[in-house]
Amino acid sequence: MASKTNPAQVTELLLQALETERGGIQIYTAAIAAAQNEDLKKEWGEYLEETRTHEQVLTRVFQELGMDTEAQSPGRAVVAHMGESLVAAIKMAMAKADPAAAELVAAECVVLAETKDHQNWELIGRVAEQGGPHAKALKAAHEAVEQDEDHHLYHTKGWCRELWIQSLGMPAVLPPPEEEKNVETAIGAARAENARGDYL
Repeated sequence: MASKTNPAQVTELLLQALETERGGIQIYTAAIAAAQNEDLKKEWGEYLEETRTHEQVLTRVFQELGMDTEAQSPGRAVVAHMGESLVAAIKMAMAKADPAAAELVAAECVVLAETKDHQNWELIGRVAEQGGPHAKALKAAHEAVEQDEDHHLYHTKGWCRELWIQSLGMPAVLPPPEEEKNVETAIGAARAENARGDYL
């Protein structure tokens, strides 16, 4: 890596990123089973396929950089544990709560997973900006995935908020404004949330 980065920590980031994508596949699979809203189920189905693609993109990066996709680290083990815990939480909700509550738990679990996933890719993009021998591979991967990650995080946060509002007995906007406005940025997400009254 370039001298401006810590090579060991870049390796750690990539190991965690790959594990996050693998966990994401399991989390989306569980979340889809919990989803009640057909639009949300369809949306998560698309995100599941994109997450599978992101895992493939990262696997190619590992190949290009001569890294072992199965290498372990303490951080990777923690990420794996968090992913397994989120899947377990969704399954627990499906077993013990009513379907609407389980759907809400699934949305919260997806938001938690996508927050980590989104940050991983943001950091990969920053590492690529530093230049160095691996910058080209990281930049290409980041460009292939970044927009999907924005979409996954901001749209699911919107779904989660509106499902909560609905559960509280207040008027909800489903699908959320983030969907209607096709939000791709944090600023866009904030604007969509502020404009939700226009959709009621």
